Amino acid sequence: MALPDGGIVSGTVLFRPNRFEGGGMRYVRFTDWLVGIAMMTNGLHRVVFEEVRRHAGTDAAHAYGGFLATLTGWCEEHEVPYQGVPVGTIKRHITGRGNADKAAVIEAVRARGYSPADDNEADAIAILLWAMETRGGMR
Repeated sequence: MALPDGGIVSGTVLFRPNRFEGGGMRYVRFTDWLVGIAMMTNGLHRVVFEEVRRHAGTDAAHAYGGFLATLTGWCEEHEVPYQGVPVGTIKRHITGRGNADKAAVIEAVRARGYSPADDNEADAIAILLWAMETRGGMR
């Protein structure tokens, strides 16, 4: 997340449902997280996310679809522009290769001065850098 002062905040959040709740609770917690981010930043002005076209399995595809529906619905409701970016585009921007592996993305993000805890945070930083450096087709 880019802050108004130009700083960047990053990290990862898990939304797995626990065994005593329904599967929809992950999306409720995701919505609550979006609201918290919007409040912390005095409103979101744009959301850019990784557009995944291939999933490891049916469960992953269903979860992605649920998160995508929750995110885009929330953005529509709050009039926040949103954009999905293909994985290869993000990798090409940060590493120079559209088929770079996770280690190459982490190393490229570290070379830019960031310290991602894992590949998920490295991906998030890479998406943010792509959006800030290319304007991502949005003006």
